[in-house]
Amino acid sequence: MKTTISAFLLLSFYTVTAQIPDHIYKPSIHSVKLYKAGNIYSYPIINLNSNEQMELHFDDLEGGVKNLYYTFQLCNADWSPAGLQPFDYIKGFQSTRLTTYRNSAISIVKYTHYQAIIPDKNSTPTRSGNYLLKVFRNNDTSDLFFTKRFLVVDNKVAITAQIKQPFSQQLYLSDQRVEIGVNTASAKVNVLSPQDIHLTVLQNNIWSSAAFVNKPNIFRGNYFEYNDDALAFQSGREWRWVDLRSMRLMSDRVVDMQHSKTGPSDIFVKPEAERKQQVYLYYRDLNGIYTIENSDGYNPLWQSDYSNVHFTFAPPGGTPYRGKDIYLFGELTNYLADDSSRMSFNADKGVYEKTLLLKQGYYNYSYVTMDQGKQPTTRFSLENTEGNFTNTENNYTILVYFRPFGGRADELIGYSQINTTNIR
Repeated sequence: MKTTISAFLLLSFYTVTAQIPDHIYKPSIHSVKLYKAGNIYSYPIINLNSNEQMELHFDDLEGGVKNLYYTFQLCNADWSPAGLQPFDYIKGFQSTRLTTYRNSAISIVKYTHYQAIIPDKNSTPTRSGNYLLKVFRNNDTSDLFFTKRFLVVDNKVAITAQIKQPFSQQLYLSDQRVEIGVNTASAKVNVLSPQDIHLTVLQNNIWSSAAFVNKPNIFRGNYFEYNDDALAFQSGREWRWVDLRSMRLMSDRVVDMQHSKTGPSDIFVKPEAERKQQVYLYYRDLNGIYTIENSDGYNPLWQSDYSNVHFTFAPPGGTPYRGKDIYLFGELTNYLADDSSRMSFNADKGVYEKTLLLKQGYYNYSYVTMDQGKQPTTRFSLENTEGNFTNTENNYTILVYFRPFGGRADELIGYSQINTTNIR
């Protein structure tokens, strides 16, 4: 009976303390960015016991200065909370105060910009794995402002990867398949079963479309091979873009600007249409992310302004997609097809519309569809709006996890990246 009560309390504790990854809880928080220090295009992944650090940046449009803190929570491969206490994976203080902030200057929209270098020398992760960065007020974790994912890797395994076409005839011309081999010979891990090693594969670092595989197709001692269509991804095509670095000059994809002296300006992106019938054309993109940049001022972090950016998508014939919703997709909407990114159909104009409050910068995005009534966790489709082309440039991140016998958390013991341009 005592064991049952303990198990119930433990389950209740982790259910209550679980947080949604990459989620903003306060509507005044905008432009949350976390990347490797000095590289605005990078994903936040660092090596265990290294000197590598990350930069955190975000804005609070309520203004003023708040007493904000951050901590990080160790998670399993599926982002469920690990069965460990913070002192088991954090060396030093359990929370750290954000002490670097500055009020906006020049901009019409006023905000306070916060930034930090993570991990702090007084608070560092001691285990490899998935981590959830949490920012909260007054050192009270229940007053949560937002969460952001980052990874700590302890590279122990050798990973090989190739980009292939899928086996399925239905996917052969539309998808890209990642074929992976993992060798644990030098890892010094005690693998008792093929399922002790499991993979997560990300296309362009997008977790909402990640592939999770916990069983290899071939297992020979220290060698694990994953080579079926479970690791097939929609190819898509190069991302659309809009250049919002200047509030004075209209870039090539902006059709109108309406400035205001009391609030956000309005920027109208040129109406766009399906691209699935267009000839595939390769060009360099940012694979879905955005960067905070400013060609009008000196410092983009606190001298950039915010604008209401209006996106318009024109479906064929000016009629809505039957049984489907259309979403604006990319880092600018947290890579989610949900209520915050769903576009509304304007019957008078025969177009889908969506308005986002965005900071000056350079933005990648796509339009995706999903069957009406589906949950946000369901995979979206690019077939109707963008089309799928096997030559599309995509970047794939391979994460190898291991949980030792009796362990209470998944360890991240392998990390590798491969780009489709490697096979051209």
